[in-house]
Amino acid sequence: MNSAVRTIKIDREASAGDFRSAMRHLAGGVSVITVGRGTEITGMTVTSVSSLSVDPPTLIVSINRESSSWPLLKTCGFFGVNIVNADQLDVAERFSGKDGLKGAARFAGAQWITLVSGVPLLAGALAAIDCEVEDFVERHSHAIVIGRVTDMQLSPRGAALTYWQGQYVAIDRDEDAIRLADVSLPAPRALRRT
Repeated sequence: MNSAVRTIKIDREASAGDFRSAMRHLAGGVSVITVGRGTEITGMTVTSVSSLSVDPPTLIVSINRESSSWPLLKTCGFFGVNIVNADQLDVAERFSGKDGLKGAARFAGAQWITLVSGVPLLAGALAAIDCEVEDFVERHSHAIVIGRVTDMQLSPRGAALTYWQGQYVAIDRDEDAIRLADVSLPAPRALRRT
């Protein structure tokens, strides 16, 4: 099957501010990306993690090429994806860079483990995923990093941390699923037999 590509000229581009406002309507799971080994470590908080493939297990994450993690990621070739739970809000905040902490200082105050690659992974995260860089796709200010999953550690189910409308929001499956169902789903109809 052949596909044709058309170039359409548009006289207006969306502003970065408008785009940022639009994307705030999209709730995203909060993950901490970790990079490096030993004392040369750093990381960042992101909402841009997504699965790419189940066979083989592969994921993608968008990373700003101006971030302090970018050069180390390109050199190291491995990274960790830590899907944080709601109790790890302080870790997500530290890795967001808002308080000025950089590098290894962001890791203070939390417990870390290592798996196959040696990249620090957050103990107690909902999922701590060890990845090897498979490819980089560099576009504009960011790069899409394709990571092949090499190992992972899952924690017992807990409340997830999401980011929506510029704020962190905890979502607990047991409590919030019931509340959401009560307000958003119509009552089921009785089954009719004919």
